[in-house]
Parts: sequence; C-alpha cells; structure tokens
Amino acid sequence: MNIYERFGVRPIINVAGTKTRYGAALMEEEALKAMNEAANYSVNLFDLEAAASKIIAQKTHAEAGLVTCGAFASLTLAAAACICGLNVNKMNSLPDTTNFPHEFIMPWHQISGYDHSIKVAGGKIIPVGIQPDTPHPNEVTKITVRDVEAEVNENTVGIVYAARYGSHPPLQEVIKLAKRYQVPVIVDAAAQIPPVENLHRFIDYGADLVCFSGGKGIRGPQASGILCGRKELICSAVMQMLDMAIRPFDEWEPPTEFKLLKEKLRGRPAHGIGRGAKVSKEAIIGLLVALENLDSDKFKQKAEYLRSLLNKISSLIKDLEGVETQMSEEYKNAYPMLMVKIDEKKLGKSANDVVKELEDSNIFPRDNYKDSGFFYIHSLNINEKISKIVGEKLFHILKKN
Repeated sequence: MNIYERFGVRPIINVAGTKTRYGAALMEEEALKAMNEAANYSVNLFDLEAAASKIIAQKTHAEAGLVTCGAFASLTLAAAACICGLNVNKMNSLPDTTNFPHEFIMPWHQISGYDHSIKVAGGKIIPVGIQPDTPHPNEVTKITVRDVEAEVNENTVGIVYAARYGSHPPLQEVIKLAKRYQVPVIVDAAAQIPPVENLHRFIDYGADLVCFSGGKGIRGPQASGILCGRKELICSAVMQMLDMAIRPFDEWEPPTEFKLLKEKLRGRPAHGIGRGAKVSKEAIIGLLVALENLDSDKFKQKAEYLRSLLNKISSLIKDLEGVETQMSEEYKNAYPMLMVKIDEKKLGKSANDVVKELEDSNIFPRDNYKDSGFFYIHSLNINEKISKIVGEKLFHILKKN
C-alpha cells in the first residue's frame, strides 16, 4: 500500500503532461532527497530567499528572483509589485486600489481564468485588440503594438503578456513600447520550460518581471514558482510575501540581496497581499535543486530517451486498423508527445470512447482534441514501467476483438 492508498486515494498514470489537476510533473529523485533533508532544519526565510535570488538571477539573467508557491502566486506578486513599488502605504492598502493607479494592459486573446491572479492584487485588466466580427474559438484578429499603445495612460502600471506560441503582438515590440512609457512588462511564462533557454530569453528581451511554474517543465515541487526580474520590483514582492513581524525596523538588517529594502522603505508593511501564498523552506530547496539541474544538454538526452519510450508505444498500435500515430511536440524543443489518431468508421470507436476507456483504467492522456478525433500521450511523466502499461492498455483497447 502506498501513501495515497493509505488515505483512500488511488494514484493515476498521468500522460497528460503538466496539467495541475493531475499533479503536474513527477519530481526528480535529487530534488526529492533535497526536500527531505531540508525538512530536518529550521532557517531564516529571508536568508533562504536571498540565496535563492542569487541562483535564480544566474539562471535567468535577471537582477533578482524569488521562489513563490506557484506561477499564479508569481503573477499576483508581480502585479502587487507594479502597483506598489516600495510604497508601504500602498502595500498596506491592497487589494483596495481605489486611490491610486492599478490598470494592466493585456492583449484580449491572452486573457484566461488566470487573470484572477492580477485581480487578487487589486489590479484591473484592460483588454486590447479587436475581436473578429464572427468569433471562432481558434481565430483571433492580429493585435498590433499600436493597439497596446492606445490604452496606455496615467492609470497604467503594467503590461501583462502571456508568452505562448502564436501570441501577438511580438513581445519585443511590446517591451520597446513599454520602455518608452516607463511601464513594466510582466511575462507569464508558466509552462514555457522547456526549452531551457526560455529561462533567460524573456529577461534578455528586456522584460521587467517573468513568472515560471516550478512544478511543470522545471520538475520542482508542484506548489512552487519563480518570479524574476528587476531588483526593485522583486524587493517589493519579497516584502509583500514574507513575514514582516520582525524586530524593530531600525534594527533590521536585510540580506545583501535585499539591501534595497532598507534604503528605500519608509517603514515595514503589515503582512502583505502575498502572505497567504507563502512557500515552504522545503519547496524552496526542491525548486533550487531542480533549477540547478536544468541544463540544455541534459534535457536533450532526456527527450531522446522519452521519445524512444513513445516509439515503443507507437510500435504496438500503429499498424492496427483505424489507428494512426505520429510523434509531436507542443512547441519547438518541448517534451515529445505521441499523437494517436482514431478513424471511428474503421475502428468502431471514437477518440472520445478510447479516452474514456483509458481513464476507466486510471490512465489520463492529453485529451484536448478528442472531439476532433485524436489525443496525445505526453512523455513528461513516463518511464519504462509506465510506457509498458500504457502501450499494452492502448493495444488492448484498440485491437478489434
């Protein structure tokens, strides 16, 4: 009996990828061991986050960084930092932003349920762009940098950009515009690792703040994330997340990485808007170890291994009548996936039917396109044992009796 079964929960096989509802990525053994070791010690979280800032800065090319309890929390803290800067009065007011600027511009096609992360901090999202006259779920009118510029005013405190394949206008153009108006750009890059180069790509472009999930492609703890960027904005985020019930402010000596706080703050804030999203010492350590192990060459080797496992699954089912397989990637240099396409007339089952049978067997594929006749086996969490189970179950379901 494993630990989940002890509490009455049956583990699943997650071949859907980084989906949070299925527990996202399985952690590497080294990160797990590091978290276990970290649990045996107490530590000053300001000092730990200061150490984390150095490592994050090295990996991301940012001035500073912060480990959060997920990409959603990173976005909330990023918004709070842009709204408040190092103004303690504003920090203490959040989420009430009635009396000061709090608007964030965002291309409308990038807005999703995650926009609540901005609203939690008291931000108001201003969508830009023109929707098609007859909208189709997969069609949007191209948004230009001029559309973004038209919405910049005295209430604008930031521009939020979701860095997904096909997002427009080009991020570099948005950053160039933002610098002209001295407005910070927040990049939501939650699921944009791999490729490993994306860790620093957006900072290299000139983004002010970048948010990553720690529990997806980085393979750290699921409830971890990274916020990196300009030091003053990171310092604002730090003050709004960490415990400020410290010794008298005049006696407080922050770590060197956060010296800016003592230089520019006029006092200490109350527990900030991010206090409820605090991250544990174990999660910080697990994320840092996973981040240190993230390397382009290592990922290429891992991807090749995972591709070989998917090929074994494919070899079992590709010659079955009504079944077609194809190697795929969600975007260039991402984790490999196996597309399984179903011809319902030949097989006598739809992709929906096959997905349902897999889920009844406790195997959860990426099913976004099942209504279009295909689904994916994502490689993020597979190994020899899992690929064998998935392949044999697929063969059993797809083979005509």
